[in-house]
Amino acid sequence: MGKAKNPRRVAENEAMAKTRMLRTSPQKLNLVAAMIRGKKVDRALTDLTFSNKRIAEDVKKCLQSAIANAENNHNLDVDELIVAEAYVGKNLVMKRGRPRARGRFGKIMKPFSELTIKVRQVEEQA
Repeated sequence: MGKAKNPRRVAENEAMAKTRMLRTSPQKLNLVAAMIRGKKVDRALTDLTFSNKRIAEDVKKCLQSAIANAENNHNLDVDELIVAEAYVGKNLVMKRGRPRARGRFGKIMKPFSELTIKVRQVEEQA
């Protein structure tokens, strides 16, 4: 006798990918995530490819992972996928410092973020 199967965290027409420990602040990452929300996945991939933001490459990797999950694990059609949700969360903050004048200490915060992307299959209306 085995354990019962875990329920799906997303709907039947959705797939999800999560990336943790991205070395950027959540505020900067959210700018890139907002750029792809609600778009078709091929358009979102193109936008991320030609974006000037450094973190766009990692967001693109996460989106490609979500697309691969949709295709391989959930048998969804890649041509009908849109980016349903792309949201950002905080992760740990490394605290570093630098000596400053008059015996003081300047705090340097190095934040990490996490990104969750959900793609949804939507039938096109003709």
